[in-house]
Amino acid sequence: MAATDGLLKVLEKCRISPPENTVGEQSIPLTFFDMAWILFHPIHQLFFYDYPHSKADFVEKVFPNLKHSLSVTLQHFFPFASNLIAFPTENHSGQSKKPEFRYVEGDSLALTLAESDLDFNDLKGNHPRDCNKFYSLVPLLESGTKVDDYVKIPAFAIQVTIFPSSGITIGLTNHHALCDARSRYDFLMAWTSIAKYGTDEMFLASASSLPFYDRVIEYPNSLDEMLLSLPPIKNLYEKYNPPELVHQTDKVRAIFVLTRTQINRLKKWLLVQLPTLDYVSSFTVGCAYVWSCIAKSRVHVEGKKGEYDVERFACVADLRARLDPPVPQTYFGNCVGLIAAPTKTTLLTAGNKGFAHAVEVLGNGIKETLKFKQGIFKDAETWLEMAFIPVPTIGVAGTPKLNVYDVDFGWGKPQKYETISLDYNDSISVNAGKDSPGDLEIGLCLSSKQMDAFLTISSNELESILLEQE
Repeated sequence: MAATDGLLKVLEKCRISPPENTVGEQSIPLTFFDMAWILFHPIHQLFFYDYPHSKADFVEKVFPNLKHSLSVTLQHFFPFASNLIAFPTENHSGQSKKPEFRYVEGDSLALTLAESDLDFNDLKGNHPRDCNKFYSLVPLLESGTKVDDYVKIPAFAIQVTIFPSSGITIGLTNHHALCDARSRYDFLMAWTSIAKYGTDEMFLASASSLPFYDRVIEYPNSLDEMLLSLPPIKNLYEKYNPPELVHQTDKVRAIFVLTRTQINRLKKWLLVQLPTLDYVSSFTVGCAYVWSCIAKSRVHVEGKKGEYDVERFACVADLRARLDPPVPQTYFGNCVGLIAAPTKTTLLTAGNKGFAHAVEVLGNGIKETLKFKQGIFKDAETWLEMAFIPVPTIGVAGTPKLNVYDVDFGWGKPQKYETISLDYNDSISVNAGKDSPGDLEIGLCLSSKQMDAFLTISSNELESILLEQE
């Protein structure tokens, strides 16, 4: 019988495993990069697709293929059907054992099919929308369960939601320690290929598509010991309940788009303001512009309360090709390094100079981090401490290097993409644009008053900078 949860009607709950006897027992130890993310919230992604057909049409014709193709995909990407295994703090020899992702025959992921009567066209817009409307569309991870001398924690879940005669959403939730955006994107591209063509032949035709599971990243063992001593990781065995999205009293989400043309004109303006600045990427320009506008909108709404002595912007960089030796591009797991750029609010909010200052600070932070290659491990303890210094921080989810609008299951490309996990903290999302991969789509979650201020400030400043060039 279908259950009703507010505006959401659950039509089916099922478990999806790889085809029988195709994987065998597998385990992947967590590296330093993976364990660091145990301390963070899950990742929630949401894809919107137009589907102007009946619920019966989708349930009878499309959903069975999604289940079958997902099962075949898990044969190659078994960690998505695995569990995070956490051990007691110390074993009989008095040593800590690293967590691992483990798959055994019969393991599966949770797949939910649901129906919603929310306004699909409103949800897929760029305009400010109530954050709470999105939470029923992304699945929650199940709690950990004790088995013998370990705890197993599900790593991944999927929810497909039908909006009859309008569209569908596909919501994905993964434990942050499972993988980074690169590995998750590779999984999605494999699933969509298998869904469209009915088999994995096209996927397998490209040998470079197969995930690389060997743990080949070289770093000091002492870094593992440092992470294993942290209370949140030590306590995994005692109790683990995944964080959940909570009702937001006055939060809205919106997408701010910077077109390729606007970005190029901002770069030209920056060459005048910062003539000694090295090459600046579109990612840096977009992030710096939004960072300065967020700071200005916060101070506009909160007054002096919104001014911080120090605040920072934090993002990550894919290190696969930057380590020495480099690791394969299809390396599965987390392989990203933290980039942190601190500065004073008063410098960010100084008119157009605030944007130029943000570009300089963020650009230098990226350059300094990436030039060290293996040096990230030498300073890893400082890096980890820095990540948890209680300084107001804006983080980044996503990357424009992976085009989320290529995730096409056979009924058309997504009409919209949202990162719902922004709502856990003060983060933004940055992705390639739907209409052009040279555009940037930047997602924000702010109070309604601050969002109004942000949209006004960002529009006015952009117009002012562009007018200077005419």
